[in-house]
Amino acid sequence: MIKRNLLLLAFLVLGGNVFGQYWQQQADYAIDISLNTTNDSFVGKETIQYTNNSNDELTQLFFHLYNNAFQPGSDMDVRSTDLPDPDRRVGDRISKLTKEQEGHLHIGKLLVNGELVSFIENETILEVQLSKGIPAHSVAKIELEFNGQVPLQIRRSGKDNAEGIEYSMSQWYPKLSEYDEDGWHPNPYIAREFYGIWGNFNVNITLPANYVVAAGGVLLNEEESFKRVQKAGKNLITWKYEAKNVHDFVWTADPDYVRTEAQLPGGPKIYFYHQPEEKYNEAWERLPEFTAKAFDLLSKNFGKYAYPVYNVIQGGDGGMEYPMATLITGRRSLPSLVGVTVHEGAHSWYQCMLATDESQYCWMDEGFTSFASTVVMNSLFPAQADAYHRESIDGYLELVKVGIEEPLTTHADHFETNYAYGVAAYSKGETYLSQLEYIMGSELFNQTMQTYFNEWSFKHPTPADILRVAEKESGLVLDWFNEYFVGTTKTLDYAVDTVFASKGETEIVLERKGLFPMPCEVTVTFDNGKECVYYIPLELMRGEKFRGDMPENWNLQTDWHWVDKTYSLKFKNQNMKVVKVTLDAKNQTIDTDKSNNSYSITQ
Repeated sequence: MIKRNLLLLAFLVLGGNVFGQYWQQQADYAIDISLNTTNDSFVGKETIQYTNNSNDELTQLFFHLYNNAFQPGSDMDVRSTDLPDPDRRVGDRISKLTKEQEGHLHIGKLLVNGELVSFIENETILEVQLSKGIPAHSVAKIELEFNGQVPLQIRRSGKDNAEGIEYSMSQWYPKLSEYDEDGWHPNPYIAREFYGIWGNFNVNITLPANYVVAAGGVLLNEEESFKRVQKAGKNLITWKYEAKNVHDFVWTADPDYVRTEAQLPGGPKIYFYHQPEEKYNEAWERLPEFTAKAFDLLSKNFGKYAYPVYNVIQGGDGGMEYPMATLITGRRSLPSLVGVTVHEGAHSWYQCMLATDESQYCWMDEGFTSFASTVVMNSLFPAQADAYHRESIDGYLELVKVGIEEPLTTHADHFETNYAYGVAAYSKGETYLSQLEYIMGSELFNQTMQTYFNEWSFKHPTPADILRVAEKESGLVLDWFNEYFVGTTKTLDYAVDTVFASKGETEIVLERKGLFPMPCEVTVTFDNGKECVYYIPLELMRGEKFRGDMPENWNLQTDWHWVDKTYSLKFKNQNMKVVKVTLDAKNQTIDTDKSNNSYSITQ
C-alpha cells in the first residue's frame, strides 16, 4: 500500500497536469536590438525558449506586434474615434500620423526548431501556423528577426513625448501571446490591458553612446555602459540587461537623464531617472524617501517584493507599470509625483507578481492596486486619509447614477465607454476589496491579502482564487458576493422603514429596497448619549464578521434571509429612549441611497 501511494504521488508530481493541477507556460527571451536615432528605426533578433507545459499539442502560435497600432486606420485608431468618450491622450491623433510618425513592427523570418515557418501579420497580431506541432510538455526554440519604426509617442510607447523624453520603448518587441487553460489570448491592441507569459529576459540594447538607458531589469555592464556615457559623439554602446521571472520588458533612452537611487533595507534598490528641470528638481530629490517608505509598506501589508531592483522612469504619457519599472510623466508637484509613483509601484504586486489576466479581469489589477495605493497614501499623508476607501465607492456610485455601468465580467477591450471601463477597473475594483473588508472584518481581510499573495504570486489568479482564499481565512461563504458584485450591476439599498417604541421595548423595521444583499450594521442612539450597534449577518454568509472587529457595544442578531424584503429588530429599552437609528453609520458600504439610512425620533 505504501509503495502504491508513493508511485501515485510520483505520477502526480512528474506527470504534469493529467488530473488538472495548475500549469502555466514559460517563455525565455534573448533579444538583441539596435536603435538608429537618426531615423527612429530599429532592427533586432530574438530567440525564445518556449516551454509548453500544457497537455495540448500546439499547432499554431500568436505574437503581439503592438507598434502596428500606431497607424491610421488601425483597430486602436478606429476604436478611439468610435467611442463616445475617447481617451484624450489618443483621440484622433493616430489618424493624423504621417509616415515618419507611424509605428511599425515587422518580422523578417521566423524559425521554429530550426525550420522556417509561414506567418501572417494581421496588424497587431502575428498568426503562425505550424506544420509540425509543439508537443505537450516539450521545449521549442523560436528564432526570429524583426525591424520596426518608433511611433510618435501617443499612448505609452513612442518617441518625443510631451516632456521631451526621446524614446519610451514599451510594447516594442514581438511578444509571444499567452496560452492557458482557456486557450490562446491574441487580443488586438487598442491601448487598454495586457496579459503575458512568465519568463526570463536577456536584452542587449545598442544605441549611440550619448544616450542614458533606463530599463525594467538589472543592468549587467554598469561600468562599461552607464559610466561611459558620452555627451558628444556617435560611438555606440550596448546596454545589457537581465530580468528574471517577468512577463514583459520595458526600456527608455534619453541623453539628459540623471539618475539617483535609494536602497530599501532588506528590499530592492530603487533607481530614479528624470530630466533635470529647476521647477521639478526638488520634488524628484524628495521622491526617493517616499518611494522607499511606500515599498516598505507594500511589502509589509501585501507580500514581499520579489525583485532586486525597481526603476522609476520619466517617460510615456502619464503612468504605466511594467515589471521592475514604471514610466511616469515627471513635471509634477511632490504630492502628485508621490501619488503616481505609489500607484504604479503597487502594480508590482497585482500586475507584475500576481499578474492576473488584466484584459479579462482589469479590476483585479487596477482596482486592487488602487486599494493598496490608498492604504499606503493614508500612511504617508494621514491628514488626507481615505480610511474606508470612500473616494472609490463614490466614484462607483456616480457611475451607477449615470446608468451606463457594465458588469465586471466585461473584457477590458469591450467596454462601450471609457468612463464605464475606467470606473470598473479602478473604482469598482478597489470597492470590491473595501466591501470584502466590511463583510469579513479588517483582521481577517488583512490576512486574506497576505495569503492571497503567498499562494498565488506568479500564478495568474482569477476571481475564484481570491474569493476562495477569503473564504478559507474567514470561514464564511462568499460566492453570493462575487455573483452580485462581479457578475451583475444590481445595487444595494437598505432603509430604516419605521421605529416603534413602546414601554420597555423598541422595534425597528428595516427594508431591503435594492437587489444586492449585504450584512447590516444598525447604530441606535439613546437619549443619554449611549450608542449600541446591532449587527445583522446575511444568511447566505453562513457566519458573521470576525468578533475581534466588533466593539463591545455590538449586539449580534439573527440572520437576515436574502429573500425577505424586511427585517424586524427588537430589543429591550432598559429605561432609555431611542432618539436615532442609523444604518451604516461609518459610511463603509455601497448603499446607493443614504437619505433613507437614518430615522430620528422627536421627543
